[in-house]
This record gives sequence, C-alpha cells and structure tokens, in this order.
Amino acid sequence: MSDGPRDASRNGAGSPDGPPDGRLHAGSGRADDARPGDGTAPPRLRPRPLERPATDPAERRAFGRPDGVGSGFARPTGTGPRAASPTSAAPPPTAAVARAFGRPDTGTGLQRPPDGRAHDPAAGGPDDSDPFWPGGSAEDPWRNPGAPVVAAPPAGHTDDAPEPERPEGPRLSMREVLFGNRVQPRALALLGVLAIGVGALGGLVGHWTAAGADTLTSPGAVLAGAEEAKERPPGSVPEVAGRVLPSVVSLEVTVGNQAGNGSGVVIDPEGYVLTNDHVVAPAVGPGQGTIEAVFSDGSRVPASVVGADPMTDLAVVKVPVANPTVAAIGRSADLAVGDAVIAIGSPFGLAGTVTTGIVSAVERPLRLDPEGSAGDAVIDAVQTDAAINPGNSGGPLVDATGAVVGINTAIRSASAEGGGGQGGSIGLGFAIPVDDARAIAEELIRTGRIAHADLGVNARSVTDGATDGAQVQNVVAGGPAAAAGIVEGDVVVRLAGRAISGADELVVAVREHRPGEQVPVELVRQGRPLTVAATLGQR
Repeated sequence: MSDGPRDASRNGAGSPDGPPDGRLHAGSGRADDARPGDGTAPPRLRPRPLERPATDPAERRAFGRPDGVGSGFARPTGTGPRAASPTSAAPPPTAAVARAFGRPDTGTGLQRPPDGRAHDPAAGGPDDSDPFWPGGSAEDPWRNPGAPVVAAPPAGHTDDAPEPERPEGPRLSMREVLFGNRVQPRALALLGVLAIGVGALGGLVGHWTAAGADTLTSPGAVLAGAEEAKERPPGSVPEVAGRVLPSVVSLEVTVGNQAGNGSGVVIDPEGYVLTNDHVVAPAVGPGQGTIEAVFSDGSRVPASVVGADPMTDLAVVKVPVANPTVAAIGRSADLAVGDAVIAIGSPFGLAGTVTTGIVSAVERPLRLDPEGSAGDAVIDAVQTDAAINPGNSGGPLVDATGAVVGINTAIRSASAEGGGGQGGSIGLGFAIPVDDARAIAEELIRTGRIAHADLGVNARSVTDGATDGAQVQNVVAGGPAAAAGIVEGDVVVRLAGRAISGADELVVAVREHRPGEQVPVELVRQGRPLTVAATLGQR
C-alpha cells in the first residue's frame, strides 16, 4: 500500500483500472496481491448477486406489484422525466369526500407562502394576519415548549346561552280558578252571604244546646277536681301485692263429701309450701282426703303433706312444680307496733285477696281453738288489724317491703265470743312470727317432725293486783320442774329473763328454748322470791 491518501475515484465501479463488471476474475488472487510499486490500485470486492428464487404465479398475482410498476413509488403526475412511469393515478375523489376532507377554497394551501406572509386573494394583496396561529406563531402553545398546560373544554362544547326571561302573563282571578269564569260575580257574592248565614245559624244552635245542658244540673254546682292517676312507687300496696301474689297458693282440702280451703306460701324452690296444721289436718293419714294447690295463674297441682306440728299449728306440704315463685322471708323480731303489714290469702275461697293494716301488738301469747287441729296449740302471735277471715289461715303476712313476717293463723270475732259460731273479722287477727315458723318448717322438711322443750308443770294465770304470773297446779313426777325443786303453788314470774304474765306465756317462753337447755326460773313462793335452775325436757 502507498503511504499517501487513496484516490476515491479509483475505488468505484467506474474505476478505469478495475474490471469492467466490478468483480475479481478467477485466478486473479486477493485484492491486496497488487504490488505497491506497479502504479495500479487493488480491485474492490463487490457483494454477490442476489439469488431470487422463482415465485408462485398465484402469490405474485396476490402480493406482487401491478403490471407495469417496477418500484415502490406511485406513478408521478404532470410532466417531467418521471411522467412516463407506467403506474396509474388514483381516481379523483367524489364531491362529498372533497367537501368533507378537501382544502378550503381560499386559494392558499397548508404551507406558508415563500415570503412568510399569508396572501389574501380576495384583497389582492398580502394580509398581515397569520392564518395559522392567532396572534402569531410565537404565541402558539404547540410551538412554545415553555407554555403552561391549560385545560380546554371538550371538543364541540359551547356555552349555552342563558334562557331569556319570559314575560309575566295576566293573572287569573279566584273566580276563574274555581269556576272557570262560568260564574257571575253576583252569584259569588250571594254564595258568600249564604255561607256566613249558615255559620251563624250553627253557632246559635250550639249555644242553645250548651245552655240547655247546663239546666240539667243544679245551678251553682261545684264539681270536685280529679287529679291524674299517679304511678305506683316501690313499696306501695299494689307494687308489693304484685310481687308476692305469685308465691301464694290456695289449698283446697277434700275429705269425702266435705271440702274446706285455706292458704299457703311457697318458701323453697323445691316446691315446699308453709301453711297451718289445722288446714291440712283433715287430710292427714291414708285415705283421709286430698289436697290440691291452686296458684295465682289458675294452675292446679296435687299437694302432699311433708310434716305437721300441732303444738304450733304449722305444717309443710309439697307441690310438684318446677321453679315456682318463692316468697322472700323477713324477720319478725324487727317488727314494731304500728308497722304497715299486708295479709294475702283466700278468705271464704276468694283466692288472691289482699288486705292491709298495721301491727297491733307483738309477742301476744295465744291459745288456739283445738277444733280442726290434733293438739292444743299455743303461739306467741303477731297481732294485726288487717282483715283476716276463715280461709286466710296459712297465708302470709308481709311487711311494706314484701317480705313475709308471719303466717296468718287465727282471728277473734264477736260471734265467736258469744258462742254464736264462726264469725268474721273485727280487726283482731293473729299470725305466727316467721322467725318461729321458719325454724319449725326447716325441721319438718328435714325430719318430718319436731320436738319442743317442756318444763313438766301445769299452770294457770293468776294476779294479785300488782304482779301477774303462772301458778303451778301440779308437777310431773321426775320431770324438769321436780328436779329443779319447783312445787305446787309456786308462781312463775320470769323465765330466762322473760316476764311471765300468764299460763300461755309460760308455755311459749319454754318453747323458745331447746330441749336439754338449762334456764333460770324466778318464783314467788309464799310471798318470797326464789330463783331455781331447770334443765328443760322434751315433749
């Protein structure tokens, strides 16, 4: 190779030194075989000719150029050296296509005139306005890369012109609205006068009617005012009765062809009902009778006697009821004279009867009538003036909170005092204190029987005008009183701190203690006080 630059005219296909066809002949060797000193340039390599395989005539007709077209460009139109191309021009567009997509008939094309100014053929001279960009091409946001982005309304959006205000038309009169302009003004006036007359006549008739009604009553009569009903607060009689009544049952005892009734109160969730012994005594024993319990909702179930204590006139029966309403048990020791109480029961078979009263006395010794009971019962009663009648026996005496404080047991009536038979309530009712009744009921449920303490004496009530007591009439041989040294004629005035005012109070004072318990007994023997210790026995 030469050291200087190579002449470009010697490297082309038209180089005079190269082969005529631009290819190396066989046996000529490589292009760099020429020697640098012979004054000839090396021949240039050329690409091999393209091998064009034969095409299918069908594919040529489908994908080949039209006949007479030898290149990928359309046949030029007009005059010139390319006008002789065998390609054919597209047919001219239809009139509708030309109107829709053709250029506007302004005489100008899409390109700017050569002098940079738009030409207005109508004016015959140049136009200073820019036909492409209002305000000049410098203000065109598409040509200015620093122009801000501005939101534009949707294509074809135009602001709706405000609707013009409609002129106000003539107003209709009332006559036109109501009657469609078919009634004369005189008729409307007459109709108004008639309406006023009818109204005045109705007012007069109403006034005369009211005045005539007033004459039915005495002139000047004053009616008593009535207040609206008040709510039943907690602790009122209706509220307490509503809570206690579901736990009170009516006991119907049938013996042969005879029937009797009493009351009872549920004291245990197992279905134990506390009542009086004289209520269920006729039905005690095999084949003697039946007992049926009736609840406040009217349901009836059979009842069976669990245990009875004739000495205190208490008994417990059981009813087969699941989850019965149980009464709340209070404390009779907390009662004071004057406390409000409520008696609930079934007097004369009238179930769910409620009467009210107060506590008239407490610790009132009372010997009950033995009729209807298996023993001569003595109780330390709570006296009340609440109305208690036959059939209330065994029902609860409750306090103002609804807690049971006693079991209604007996009454005293004027007819009974005069020997006239069974009488009604005169405000002297007696109930067994619930403190005593609860202890006896628990023992009856556990064992079916109960044992009472006994002093072993028979006594009668005496007084000397200054001191009351129980005079011993006889002493049981080998009994607790004999062992303590008590003899006939002694007057017991106090037992274990409780004053004894009579024979019945001596009985209830002894039963307040348990068998085997030692108690002090204060006596008056031949006018002299004496105190002995006695160990109570069992009865």
